Amino acid sequence: MIRVRNVSKTYGIGGAAVHALEEVNLDVAQGELLMLMGPSGSGKTTLLSIIGAILQASSGSMLIDGQEVVGVKESRLPAIRLKYFGFIFQSFNLFPALTVQENVEVALDLKGVRGAAARERSAQLLGDVGLEKKKKSHPADLSGGQKQRVAIARALAGDPPVILADEPTAALDGTTGRALMDILRRLAHERQRTVVMVTHDSRVLEYADRIVHMEDGRIR
Repeated sequence: MIRVRNVSKTYGIGGAAVHALEEVNLDVAQGELLMLMGPSGSGKTTLLSIIGAILQASSGSMLIDGQEVVGVKESRLPAIRLKYFGFIFQSFNLFPALTVQENVEVALDLKGVRGAAARERSAQLLGDVGLEKKKKSHPADLSGGQKQRVAIARALAGDPPVILADEPTAALDGTTGRALMDILRRLAHERQRTVVMVTHDSRVLEYADRIVHMEDGRIR
């Protein structure tokens, strides 16, 4: 599903250049839950952002389901993100003025699903993550774990083949973090989604099919 070849990312030029990634190679299969680990500044989030077509690599190749992403026009990247990726962030990034259900419907709207169809689909997604009774609540009324479940439901709204998660359990207690990982593992193994996750959380490593360690912009 994901093929990274000789990907480098450099910020700045000359003596001020910072090499965030250097000649990274990585394959991730459909249905795999892969974790990226390493110290701060090792390049994990930069690599995740390049995989998700948020950042452009300075050089190399990044194929998503056979489609090249590196070097494509900036104007095409939003469509690639919308088609292939669901994103889950540590900070949840929910809209505070919207209800839980409306937060999910925002993602459906981007896919052209609106009205009754959006309400039905969002309710189904919230049921899948155990929040069907919270659909009329606002984010301020939810626990951290519940907010992250909403974020998962929103990430799944477009039925993307790839889920990218940046430290999704960092703000959660152990029990809630494991419940979240149960959901992500089921998505990978039962629904054949490809899940790539950046983490420092040693409590959840048992859920990984594979752990990739990064240091100084390289895979070690």
